[in-house]
Amino acid sequence: MLRSASAQICRQLVRHRSTDASLILERSINRVQLLGRVGQDPVMRQVEGRNPVTIFSLATNEMWRSGDGEMSTTGDVSQKTTWHRVSVFKPGLRDVAYQYVKKGSRILVEGKLDYGEYVDKNQVRRQATTIIADNIIFLSDNIRDRT
Repeated sequence: MLRSASAQICRQLVRHRSTDASLILERSINRVQLLGRVGQDPVMRQVEGRNPVTIFSLATNEMWRSGDGEMSTTGDVSQKTTWHRVSVFKPGLRDVAYQYVKKGSRILVEGKLDYGEYVDKNQVRRQATTIIADNIIFLSDNIRDRT
């Protein structure tokens, strides 16, 4: 039963036929989940009459031990921090993020990846990767508030 249900879901996710028999639309997934700490207090921006957006950065860390194998307990521990730009457009979530997300807070962000271009102050074309947040889960208070 579980196998047939999962096969049916898989078929629904992979292909969806339109009314035009010659056109097959495939479904795809663009989902991201990030768990990390906020790097800066959010800012709210509004450009040329568009909807406002709340923007903040989020740091995620990878840690590994260099040694003689995966299960090694000796060796140096290395860490890599990756910074992500998070944009919140959803009206209710945008306001909550602006008010309650603070530097150092541990949060889980769910959303999608977005790639775009912009022109900087020196008229140089730059590429940017942004996480468009659909949901934010607050996991702890600001680490600076702990005593």
